[in-house]
Amino acid sequence: MNFHNASFKAAYGTSAQLPTSTQPEVSFAGRSNVGKSSLLNKLMYRKGLAKVSSTPGKTATVNFYDVDGQALVDLPGYGYAKVSKSELGRWSDLIEGYFNQDRQFALVVSLIDIRHEPSALDRHMVQFLQDAELPFAIALTKADKMSKQQAMKQLSMIRKALNTPKEVPYVVTSAEKGTGIEELRRLIADALGA
Repeated sequence: MNFHNASFKAAYGTSAQLPTSTQPEVSFAGRSNVGKSSLLNKLMYRKGLAKVSSTPGKTATVNFYDVDGQALVDLPGYGYAKVSKSELGRWSDLIEGYFNQDRQFALVVSLIDIRHEPSALDRHMVQFLQDAELPFAIALTKADKMSKQQAMKQLSMIRKALNTPKEVPYVVTSAEKGTGIEELRRLIADALGA
């Protein structure tokens, strides 16, 4: 699977607008300031394909990307308080609407900031993925902000806190330094059989 061959396909603001799922999808979910856009750009070898902003919570739509004929889906970041109640409601409807549809989920990459204990929303997301029996992996972001030793310590704390099944892959990543990006690309390609 050639991650260089990536393009933006479409963005949808309500779950009713989402197109029917016609192929396996790898989707990305995480808190608003977890660095999702930066990670996606790094995965797809592009600087500005996924919009990165200094204001967390910029992704307010479900964004579809085509990567070498495969579908990558960027979900709105959750848990950012500085938007109106109605906007927060629309986001959660959008995320839930996406997961409640009859879609071909190849893999859901749940992004969690490695520097902090998983938030209630992170735990809720991971619990939902387990309950729904969706294939998922955890990408721990922003590992460049700490030493390798600290990162390993945080990894084991987060793994314990989330209490996921043994087979759930955890990847320590940094969009800044490229840490874990190759491993994540392999996980994605394997999930898509590409």
